[in-house]
Amino acid sequence: MKKDKKKRLLIIALVSTITPIILGVMVFLLFGKNSKDNREDVNIEIASIEEIESVSEEETTVPETTEEETTTEEAMEEPVNKPASPSELRGVWISYHEWMEMPSEEAAFKASVDKMMDRVVELKMNTVYVHVRADADAMYPSSIFPWSAYITGTQGKDPGYDPFAYFVEAAHKRNIRIHAWINPYRVSHSDNPWDKVCADNPARKYLEDGDPSNDRWVLKQGDNYYFNPAVPEIRQLIVNGVEELVSKYAVDGVHLDDYFYPVVDDSKAESCFDKPEYDASGSSLSIANWRRENVNILLKDMYATVKSHGQDIEFGVSPAGNLENVRSDRQHFADVDKWLSTPGYVDYVMPQLYWGFEPKRKSGELAAWAYENNLNSWISINTCDSVKLYVGLPMYIAGTNVKDNNPVSEWIANDDVIARQVTYARNTGRVAGYVFYAYSSFQKPEAAKEVENLMKVFN
Repeated sequence: MKKDKKKRLLIIALVSTITPIILGVMVFLLFGKNSKDNREDVNIEIASIEEIESVSEEETTVPETTEEETTTEEAMEEPVNKPASPSELRGVWISYHEWMEMPSEEAAFKASVDKMMDRVVELKMNTVYVHVRADADAMYPSSIFPWSAYITGTQGKDPGYDPFAYFVEAAHKRNIRIHAWINPYRVSHSDNPWDKVCADNPARKYLEDGDPSNDRWVLKQGDNYYFNPAVPEIRQLIVNGVEELVSKYAVDGVHLDDYFYPVVDDSKAESCFDKPEYDASGSSLSIANWRRENVNILLKDMYATVKSHGQDIEFGVSPAGNLENVRSDRQHFADVDKWLSTPGYVDYVMPQLYWGFEPKRKSGELAAWAYENNLNSWISINTCDSVKLYVGLPMYIAGTNVKDNNPVSEWIANDDVIARQVTYARNTGRVAGYVFYAYSSFQKPEAAKEVENLMKVFN
């Protein structure tokens, strides 16, 4: 194919060059002797032929169009990555795990917070989500909940200063926004077992005060304890905790994560959780929708409480990222479809999209929770103009051997997954920001290349 094209090109070049020479010779024969100028012109033309014959094969070759390439008219331009919006949110979660690693002595604690906030600036972030209530406790002096064990090691023990107040001061000093992060229902779990829950915790009081009327305000599910979402007094307790926070601190937002209802099984008495309350309610809703409505009532009340202290204070939720699981009738009961389509519940939803672009099912088919599929599903249900969509991204798995049914884990084979996730989300024009779990992950050696590549798209 290439040789035929080369021959055609050479013939065309020769013909276009020889034709004027032949005409010149004919003129010479017809009209006799030529001037010196005419002879020089002929010599020039002959020299030009010699030059063409000496042109290398490389210079006369026209690149062939491959199967993947198209003609000029059909060529599609490469997509241009959208620049970051000036209002783009870039945040990081600071969880109770980070609190556990921080010193409890005041001066050392404040130095640790300063170092942390300086690092947040270095990472080009503008927002932090700081855990203030992980387990019916408080990282600040509260009249409702006991001091958290994650500060001093003992629930109910006063550290002698206000740790969260310093977080707020240090963040705002660096023009970083700060959101108070709450787990509304969880009371105990493996990092804070029931036997470590102090006597002043309202959950323990309800169970041990000798009053049978409030014994079901706290429920045991498996090995852990939870506030009962069906109880109006419990909802008010949680709302009062929010009121206390936004009254005491100049927070920029209040934030909930994905810990709502635990996994339930209504076919078993020991794991049906709040089914007795449903049975007594006389509700016309299915039990699953009744549970969703319990969460909805709480969110609506929390939203109103936050907004009563300032319309610019944000309230939002970070639910689990797999929509199929979130919509389950056995866990969560987070009504994300309503929250993303109806004003008055949240200012934003921030699904935790903790998978890469390439996770597969065992069959080899790309999973529904693969990043592009998953994000586009969330975008499709965000139909309320007043509700923003943020995305939670998993720095904690960067550079690790995550099981994703690929021969080599995507997170081992690549070091720019998260940078590409940010770029893809930006290009949709529908995502207002990104929050990364978690702060400590940015300091891990295995995540170093991912962090480096993320910084390139944060310029």
